[in-house]
Parts: sequence; C-alpha cells; structure tokens
Amino acid sequence: MTTAQNAMKPKRDAVDRVAQICAALRRAIIERALSPGDKLPEDALGESFGVSRTIARQALGQLAAEGLVNLRRNRKAVVATPTVEEARDTFEIRIALEALVAECLAASITAEQVGELRRHVAEQAATELGSESESIRLATDFHVILAGMTGRPILERYVTEVAYRSGLALSTYGRPHSNDCAIEEHRRIVDALERGDAQAAAQEMTGHLSAVAGRAKVLASEQPTQDLAAILAPFIPG
Repeated sequence: MTTAQNAMKPKRDAVDRVAQICAALRRAIIERALSPGDKLPEDALGESFGVSRTIARQALGQLAAEGLVNLRRNRKAVVATPTVEEARDTFEIRIALEALVAECLAASITAEQVGELRRHVAEQAATELGSESESIRLATDFHVILAGMTGRPILERYVTEVAYRSGLALSTYGRPHSNDCAIEEHRRIVDALERGDAQAAAQEMTGHLSAVAGRAKVLASEQPTQDLAAILAPFIPG
C-alpha cells in the first residue's frame, strides 16, 4: 500500500463509521425506538459505536441536514420534532416525488424487479402479527426500493430522505401504523407497474400516500384558532 493510500484509509474509515451511525439512527427513528425530542449525546453515541465524539458529531450533523435531528446551540442534539406544517409539506413533496418514481418505473420495470417487489410485500404480510416497528420499516423500505429501481440516484436520494422524514412526522403525532392498508395499497402499485400503466401507477401511489397522511390526519384541514381564555376559564379560581 502506498503512502497516499495509507493516508486515505483513516478518512475512508471515518466516512464508513459516520454512515454506519447514520444508518443505525435512521432505523431507530423510523422504527420508533427513538422518539421525537429524545436526546442524542455525542459522548454516549461515541461510546456505543466505539468512535470519537468528532465522528459522532459528524453523523449528527448529517442527520440534521436530513431533518431527522435538531442541533441546539449548546451542541446538544435531539431527535427532531416536526411541526404540523412541516409534516404537511413533507407529505405533499413526497407524494409528488413518488408519483414521478411510479411513472418512471412503469416504463422500464423488469420481471425480476416485479418479483422482488412482490417478495417484499409478502414479507410485509408475514409481519402482520409481528412487531409494529418491523412493519413500519418494511413499509418504508418498499418506497426506497422503488426509487432505487428507477436508476436515478438523485431521485432515490430525495425519496429516501423524505420517506424517513414523513416517518418521523407520523411518530411525532403518535399515529398508529396500518399494516393491512399498506400491504393492499402496495400490491395495487405493483400491479399497475407490472402492467406498465404509468398513469395508474402514479394514481395508486398518490392515493396510497394521501391515505397514509389522511390516516395520520397530517393533511387534515386547518383547525380554527382556539380561545385560550375560554379554555382556561373553568380552571381559574373565582
């Protein structure tokens, strides 16, 4: 190994470790093992993953850029807590992006890819009576797999990011995951893709994600402004 290669190895190792930490935290967040507002101390992360605080800080910075972590002024990181407005924006953007995924993939999907998708949906169905966290992860993975099949790295990157952010939004507002609905909706998406029907695939995708947001009440209409004085009146001593 040359001197230049020796010099590059520590840098590659650091990048790999950052990626490993990010992947683990993303999964913990999407499976709701970590909840919005949970603290993510650099020293605790470093100890858990056997890395320096510098590496842990880099991973947290990357997750902050993805909208999954909030970095505070005192350098204390927490799992992000998206507002209702942010959750709504996330789903609206996700719907547009994944409709594009469906349209692109309908024109190029192979029999092997259809088979992979059907196996994934079957795995989802097999977890119906299992843990909710596994069901949520598999439901999210379905969309990431679809984006990857387009062969468009930028589209895959943005779909992956927005899928995790929407999962965090659902976790924030404590909405239960509907595995039965997700499985049936995923099947209809795959059916449309197998037929090569781009319009139907995009419609099924839009309907599916709109239904997810609707079940979570994320895309519900704005609530009227509440009168705080009226709310508190019964609790104020006379």
